[in-house]
Amino acid sequence: MMNKTFFAPWIKLRFHPSASLTVLDLHLWNEIGRLKQKLITQFADRNTKIISPKNCQSVEMYFNSEKMEKTIGRVAEKTPEVGETVSGLLVKKAFTYQIMALDDLHVFLQLSITNSSQRITIAYTGAFGVLKHRLKQIFESVESLPNEEYEGRAFGVHERLTVKYESEKHISLHWRSDPISDMVSDSVVALVLNIGREIPKVAVESEEATKTEEENN
Repeated sequence: MMNKTFFAPWIKLRFHPSASLTVLDLHLWNEIGRLKQKLITQFADRNTKIISPKNCQSVEMYFNSEKMEKTIGRVAEKTPEVGETVSGLLVKKAFTYQIMALDDLHVFLQLSITNSSQRITIAYTGAFGVLKHRLKQIFESVESLPNEEYEGRAFGVHERLTVKYESEKHISLHWRSDPISDMVSDSVVALVLNIGREIPKVAVESEEATKTEEENN
């Protein structure tokens, strides 16, 4: 800790008792000399360094600052083991750092979290089975969804995006917006638009996809 003190005959000296370094800066060298000797004598039992630089002489001081992050809320409920990774949101407030869970954000800060649901309708005249067959070639998880729940034919992609059959000319995509789901939806949209340009090939694949579904059933 550093305490920089300016001294003049009409100003009282204020010396912080816990300071480890005090810089005396004034033009009256005789007064500074006596003051410096008095301070050295008074705080001889402490690790205090007192310097009196000359005019225009630079003084360099180095500080070792340590940043500490505190876990609060649900993240702090369990003490992590050595080498265990602690995940959460790092929040800087004034000069303190805190790690908290996403669900605790509204508890410790005046912030609220909302989920944004996305829906897009795309023109598609091909067979719905062909689209599912093409998506299985790209994504590992493409599962059919109950017709009763989605009021018609639909399937999910990695439990992040739902592809729903709307009519003979349209399909719709439904997902909750986040970086990964947005990336999946972009890939599906690009695939649907690409299928629309390959009508002869899609017709052949439509027959193959239909046979595959009949065999699976």
